[in-house]
Amino acid sequence: MKGALAAGGALALLLVARSAGALEHQHHLGLDPSLSMLKVDDKSSMSVGGGLGAHYTYDVNDQFLFLAEVNYSRIAADQQQDFPESPHTRPADVAYAMAGVGYVIDVMRFVPYLGALIGGYRLSGGTLDGPLIIPGAEAAVGLDYQITPHFTAGVGGRQHFLLTRLSTYPTYTTVLLRVEYVWGGR
Repeated sequence: MKGALAAGGALALLLVARSAGALEHQHHLGLDPSLSMLKVDDKSSMSVGGGLGAHYTYDVNDQFLFLAEVNYSRIAADQQQDFPESPHTRPADVAYAMAGVGYVIDVMRFVPYLGALIGGYRLSGGTLDGPLIIPGAEAAVGLDYQITPHFTAGVGGRQHFLLTRLSTYPTYTTVLLRVEYVWGGR
């Protein structure tokens, strides 16, 4: 029992940041390889594919963040207008740009965060007659790990809401791996 407590204490010391103070005014710039899943109302299965995004985060203070992100995903490379009866609702590509606010707990090496963002989506290719520009919102959640004071890696999830086309595209979800460079702060 004492050995388990000692091992748990040692693990806790390793996971806690060197300094327990949260930093303000830090900048974060990163890349986000992603897995994207779009549900199209008239399709029996999800359109699934990979993508790449980039993000910028600014620590306004020790609790609140400014968040900005862009992403492009190829979700259905095989969606083509091969048949006249093909529904004209199935995109091959989804891109988005968003900005918003987040809440973070950043006094440990593990940094959980939540966010809400607004912006727009561009659906294109596949069986669409042309590109669709759709306003939307995003709920963000993630967990980053501070490897060094300047490098962070983590995972994130995004639930998207294509506001003017919710009946056609009821759910769009993105799962991200995140790596970022961090600078500034006081």
